[in-house]
Amino acid sequence: MGASKLDTLAHLLASFALFAVLLVIIIPQGAIPAFASTLEAQALLKWKSSLQNQNQSASSLSSWILPPQNATSSNATAVSACGWYGISCNLARSVMGINLTGSNIRGTLGEFPFSSLPYLTYIDMYINELSGGIPPQVGLLINLTYLDLSFNQLSGKIPPEIGNLSKLEVLHLISNELNGSIPDEIARLVFKPVGWILPSSLGNLSSLARLYIYNNSFSGSIPRKMGNLTNLEEISMHINSLTGPIPPTFGKLTKLTQLHVFDNELTGSIPLELGNLKHLRRLSLNYNNLTGSIPSTLGNLTELTLLYLYGNQLSGNIPDDLGNLRAMIDLQLSINQLSGPVPSSLGNLTDLENLYLRENQLSGSIPGFLGDLMYLVVLQLDTNQFTGFIPDNLCGGIAF
Repeated sequence: MGASKLDTLAHLLASFALFAVLLVIIIPQGAIPAFASTLEAQALLKWKSSLQNQNQSASSLSSWILPPQNATSSNATAVSACGWYGISCNLARSVMGINLTGSNIRGTLGEFPFSSLPYLTYIDMYINELSGGIPPQVGLLINLTYLDLSFNQLSGKIPPEIGNLSKLEVLHLISNELNGSIPDEIARLVFKPVGWILPSSLGNLSSLARLYIYNNSFSGSIPRKMGNLTNLEEISMHINSLTGPIPPTFGKLTKLTQLHVFDNELTGSIPLELGNLKHLRRLSLNYNNLTGSIPSTLGNLTELTLLYLYGNQLSGNIPDDLGNLRAMIDLQLSINQLSGPVPSSLGNLTDLENLYLRENQLSGSIPGFLGDLMYLVVLQLDTNQFTGFIPDNLCGGIAF
């Protein structure tokens, strides 16, 4: 009889162990208990209460309320944020997305529950009235892939803790009042030289594909190690106060399709290495203090449709190699110190619609091939040193 009891006990223990294993396998890794979703809801409500205009019945966040207490006792899963305006959840009813675009949110991110939303992957608060700084706690959202805080009134510096967001693919901070330098943490996190270990707080932004930080007040130089973010496809950091050179390391960003750094205070020459960006379609370096010649390597960018170099101090001849840019639609080289003739190779740009060469020191005659560019809409050649006649195929051969 004793042996039988021992066999029964052993069988029960084995069954319990099997059940525990199956429980681990069956319950999704992302599953959370009902009380956890309640904590998320309560944390979001605390942030809502800190906002200036969201405690009215007609506010965008009017659906952000907890159910009556008697409902919570019978159905704990009802206490979650999943049915609220702008909130999306995963199957385990944990908050994974917040989209409050244009929701008239007025207040700060000081009480936003960064530490209470571990499954959050998406934040879009574009076009609101958020003010104050970006809290360093943003670095706690380690699953975040998309962050858009554009068109608000955020001020101060980008916290270095943003470098902890190793899964971040899109970062939009357009049209705020942010200042200071661009944190090295954004740029250097992929770089790990032998013998040097990155602090764990810095993280890794190797997934970043789009970086939009334009129309702010950023100063200082562009970090050279941004060249290590090789998944970048678009960079928009124009309309700031950035100084120093364009890093030659940008030549390693071979997935880049758009590079906009215009309207800053950048100096030095245009890096030859930009010619490595074979997928680049739009390049805007205008309104800086760039010097030197236009590198012939830009002729390698055969997918380029827009090239803006105007408003700098570029000198020398227009390189013949620009004639290789057969996809070019909009070419603007005005307000520089370019000299010599207009190269005949520009006649290859048969899709060209806009050609701006004004306010340079170009000389010689106006080339007749310009009249053969059938799609040309705007041609500006004024304030140069051209001589001779206007070609017949432009407008009748009038001398000047």
